[in-house]
Amino acid sequence: MSIRTCCLGALLLVVSAACTSGPPPPDETVQVKDIDAHRAAVDRFMRENKDSPIPPERRGSLLPLQYFPVDPGYSVPAELKVSEDRPVSPMPTSTGTIARYQRVGVLEFTFHGQNLSLGAFVPEGQPIDQLFVPFTDTTSGSETYAAGRYLDLRPTATNLYTIDFNYAYNPYCAYNKSYECPYPPPSNRLKVAIRAGEKAPPE
Repeated sequence: MSIRTCCLGALLLVVSAACTSGPPPPDETVQVKDIDAHRAAVDRFMRENKDSPIPPERRGSLLPLQYFPVDPGYSVPAELKVSEDRPVSPMPTSTGTIARYQRVGVLEFTFHGQNLSLGAFVPEGQPIDQLFVPFTDTTSGSETYAAGRYLDLRPTATNLYTIDFNYAYNPYCAYNKSYECPYPPPSNRLKVAIRAGEKAPPE
């Protein structure tokens, strides 16, 4: 089978609600509606689009995708501490290859009273059009996909962000092994439970 990359980048061009950067909405009702609309759009893409990673014969069992209930408490402000030299971070992938990413910086934030951080990356040599934030947490392998989940952030001029884990999604290899998905590096393995975003797909 051909190897294809794993992420939602093309879909995010269609679904503007997927943006998780910038200030959070002041009204939690608006936030829930935006996330619900985003999830519905993802399901339509997965069910109907020719570029869906889910094979047609599996769509009945995998769709609609399974999520934790939307929880505004999983939307947190963060500051990106920019890396001056953008070091290369090799990431093993689901197909056994090594993907090369550059670390743009480290997102620092507080969650449930703990100071945490996540590296933000772009593919080596690519412009900073979108920040790739892969992560695992203590639900990985039980409630959520064992290989981790992803967030995509639109760059800001201020380096201030909102990390909204309600938008966390599974890599495409969760549905189709022909996709090549980078695994989160050790620096992005959170020692807390993130019960927000997409759950593990059914076996």
